[in-house]
Amino acid sequence: MSEGRSTARTGLKLLARFGLVGIAATILYAVLAIALVESEWIGFSPAQASLAAYAAAAVFSYFAHKSVTFMSSGSHRSEAARFVLLTATGFAVAYAAPALLTAKLGLPPIIAILVTCLLVPAVNLLMLDRWVFAQRRPGQQGDRST
Repeated sequence: MSEGRSTARTGLKLLARFGLVGIAATILYAVLAIALVESEWIGFSPAQASLAAYAAAAVFSYFAHKSVTFMSSGSHRSEAARFVLLTATGFAVAYAAPALLTAKLGLPPIIAILVTCLLVPAVNLLMLDRWVFAQRRPGQQGDRST
């Protein structure tokens, strides 16, 4: 098999793993955010619900991406710190999208949730691959082709 085809195949495998973990985290985020917004008992605003749901999804995402997507051998100490910084950026988006789209533009909360679900993963793939989980287990270096 040619090197280009092998690189493309490993890139697709990485993308598939990222997608599966990301879809699971996104579903977790969306279900929690909707439940928290619509719960009369809890009474969260769209921004509060989005942040709480994002935090829960972030914990799941860190462990799943470290072990499944990127198969990283790096220490939790360094990778978790980088992941927290990246997640803080996601938190900013998770706060700003609902605040802007619902309070300022009058759109329904589901629009803000969808914007968050699309924007954050696109940035995360690049940053997780190249910065957070850059240290791979032996035999996994080829997965850095994306």
